[in-house]
Amino acid sequence: MALKIVADENIPFVKEACATLGDVTLVAGRDVTREIVREADLFFCRSVTRINRELLEGSRVRFVGTATIGFDHVDLDYLRRAGIAFASAPGSNANSVAEYIVAALLVLARRGGFALEGKTLGVVGVGNVGSRVVKKAEALGMRVLQNDPPLARATGDERFLPLDALLDADFITFHVPLTRDGEDATYHMAHAAFFSRLKPSAYVLNSSRGPVVDERALKAALAERRIAGAVLDVWETEPAFDPDLLAMAAIGTPHIAGYSFDGKVAATEMIYRAACEIVGVKPTWNPSAIMPPPGHPRLEIQCAGRSDEDVLRDAVLTVYDIEADDRALRQSPAPAAERGAWFDRLRKVYPERREFQNTAIVLHGAGDGLRQKLAGIGFRLAGCPGT
Repeated sequence: MALKIVADENIPFVKEACATLGDVTLVAGRDVTREIVREADLFFCRSVTRINRELLEGSRVRFVGTATIGFDHVDLDYLRRAGIAFASAPGSNANSVAEYIVAALLVLARRGGFALEGKTLGVVGVGNVGSRVVKKAEALGMRVLQNDPPLARATGDERFLPLDALLDADFITFHVPLTRDGEDATYHMAHAAFFSRLKPSAYVLNSSRGPVVDERALKAALAERRIAGAVLDVWETEPAFDPDLLAMAAIGTPHIAGYSFDGKVAATEMIYRAACEIVGVKPTWNPSAIMPPPGHPRLEIQCAGRSDEDVLRDAVLTVYDIEADDRALRQSPAPAAERGAWFDRLRKVYPERREFQNTAIVLHGAGDGLRQKLAGIGFRLAGCPGT
């Protein structure tokens, strides 16, 4: 008898992948109920669905795969007790988030009339995402400070600094899981006392989980101009985000930092392969054969008379216009219920965003330093004429 599979309709190619395993039913992630999953053998979800005893008890589900890097929406203890196998997609969208941060930094620099080179970036959490942010920021010529207590204890590496050492940075970006207990709890780690110790010209960026930042404290810091600004991709009460906080934010987006098409497809493939292993079937679905061509396979850029950062910004914002995502969220209706629906809709119909690696850049009149920076943030260089 064919396996029965229930999957979130917003996971790219999940139907095509899972059709190699059995019969697939697609559902809206926020509409999943006990009745929907009761007869399912495999369940593929995203972070909008809470995975716990209330949902799965009494069902036939023997595997849960989440197409996300984080899994704070999953009760792992229950899954272990129930003998339900689990897989997530660590690292699948890490490059996408790192590219989002690069785009945000370049926009902030343009708006503020300053250069990123020589500025200090504090990276809180140096795992799959944070480590990529570190490399790309260093490629931009930024000084990078790293904070990751678990990694510091595990490795003894002196690169990992106490959080206090990052407080004088020009930018602080969070790339941590949401944890509420233990010595490394991240819930509201950016609180009133944290904001009070930053310099007035500092920017805070959060693309990890909304509750990592105490939004009331952030609003107070912004209102009192104790910090220069905030970039927020995640929100404490999403999908019904705080419109007042959005109005105060320099950039606000609907939890799409990790939404590159490449990252989403990689996540699908990771959990599909995990499911194949659980059911003892050889994977036969290969997404590389069906990936559409990128919107910008090749860019030619004239560099004469332009700063490196201007060229970098041109390349990055051509491939990924982060300000378009910001404008889209700001067009949200006023009522809370409609805001939540708008937030979810933007995620559901999100444009096909491809990562920098899919674009080859031809530079005219560029030096080696600029080429190294573009390569360092992920672009390919093709047919570059000399300076």
